[in-house]
Amino acid sequence: MKGIGIVKKILILVLILALPGFLYYLLTAEGRNRYKPLPIYGPKQLAKTSHKINGKDIPDTIYHHLPAFKLYDQHGEVVTEKSFDNKIFVASFFYTNCPSVCNTINKNVNALLADYTKNTMVYFASITVDPQRDSVVVLNKYAQKYNPPGIKWLFLTGDTAMIYPLARQGFLVNAFKAGEDDFIYSDKLILIDKEKRIRGYYSGTSNDDIAKLNDEIKVLIAEELRKNDKPLY
Repeated sequence: MKGIGIVKKILILVLILALPGFLYYLLTAEGRNRYKPLPIYGPKQLAKTSHKINGKDIPDTIYHHLPAFKLYDQHGEVVTEKSFDNKIFVASFFYTNCPSVCNTINKNVNALLADYTKNTMVYFASITVDPQRDSVVVLNKYAQKYNPPGIKWLFLTGDTAMIYPLARQGFLVNAFKAGEDDFIYSDKLILIDKEKRIRGYYSGTSNDDIAKLNDEIKVLIAEELRKNDKPLY
């Protein structure tokens, strides 16, 4: 009966998500349906603790997590890593004076957001790499052209001493000022799970990558629901 319940949950989730690409992640192993898990990116090391699988001790793994940070959103509210506790979120980097690439990335984020406006688990965060000019006031005006609902999409600013190391050491992407009006930053959208681990990188200018990200957000939602044994409806 328990197996029937698991299958029922999976079928309900598939019906809710209704995306053909998502079916790629449904596999059959030893007669049971399961999800193909997303990878976990970043450096990792073996812990001193272990768990048993089929009677064998398997060392636990310590994965890379986002470090502590303190930024400010477009409303002037403080945003820290704890603001994303129990949330899945998609992070990206940009600046408001960016001539073209940032606009493409943020239009794609805005399109993704439309699928998750009522989802209480998924959020988006865009971090400026030009905080000296991108103040809270500037970000607030910039955000209005996308009209993000509530706090589902945060536009974040702060000190370069916080943002650049956070990009490199936390999100594991480049972000720095190369010269006047010249910034080096990644075009990637970065998928972060509830444990603040990196689960995927996607080009913010690629339609194929955006579609893949949309599928993999749903895979991560399913993973979290299964982990907590929550109903999928």
